[in-house]
Amino acid sequence: MGDIIGQGYLRRVNRAVTALAASAVVGTLAVACAGGTSSNAAPAQDGGVKPTVILEHGAFADASSWSGVIDRLRKDNYPVIAAADPLRGPAGDATTLRALINRVNGPVILVGHSYGGSVISAAGAGSPQVKALVYVAAFLPAPGETALGLTNKYPGSTLPAALDPAPFTNVDGSAGTDLYIKPDKFRDQFAADVPADTAALMAVTQRPVAQSALEEKATVAAWSEKPSWDVITTQDKNIPVAAQRFMAQRAHSHVTEVAASHSVAVSHPDTVADVIEQAAKATR
Repeated sequence: MGDIIGQGYLRRVNRAVTALAASAVVGTLAVACAGGTSSNAAPAQDGGVKPTVILEHGAFADASSWSGVIDRLRKDNYPVIAAADPLRGPAGDATTLRALINRVNGPVILVGHSYGGSVISAAGAGSPQVKALVYVAAFLPAPGETALGLTNKYPGSTLPAALDPAPFTNVDGSAGTDLYIKPDKFRDQFAADVPADTAALMAVTQRPVAQSALEEKATVAAWSEKPSWDVITTQDKNIPVAAQRFMAQRAHSHVTEVAASHSVAVSHPDTVADVIEQAAKATR
């Protein structure tokens, strides 16, 4: 039994290493396609400046989940960066994201999917460079709240039964747990409206989130000081739609509801891109 557990753990570690490497490559390519983090903002037809759109993915995904959205935004001449989210905790991940924001010339629109909403809520706070926030099937925590607490605030999430925990040891000797979605449950749980072959690829390349990241309390809320837009997914099995509506109403967000799974950026990229462009135009 001990050998079986050990082999299973090694397989999960190998999956994590492979997924992390793939995400790093995708993130690098996304930045390169956008012209680099220090590129100048593009001029708009009305004489204004188009902001740089920074996309922050969430748990169980990587930067490639934004591919369809990136394609649409680039066709409309928006500078785009798809960041690689470490998925270790909102405060630390926000520090990483702020360093990226600081390398961009000009205004920025922050977009967060799922757990990425917690990250942009922290990273955008107090930044004059960040003009708007766009939440995509995402968390909008208030100070003191956690992603896990918001998920459990209303019934409907089936995520716990789909999770595959993977214990690990940090370099300092402390213990932690990474969370994956079981491959055989991934499509139904996370991407029910995504083609089967695409969902299978997403399951293989998923990035694990630290369990502690979902239990970490928010300390700031950028949505309380900046305009926000929210894409709410009514067929979401990760974050109950009631929780999404509660957070959007509290933040006074401009809401677009979509009959979509949690992976709405993959299944409905044009809708998500359209909401991002609405935010960009409203804040110029």
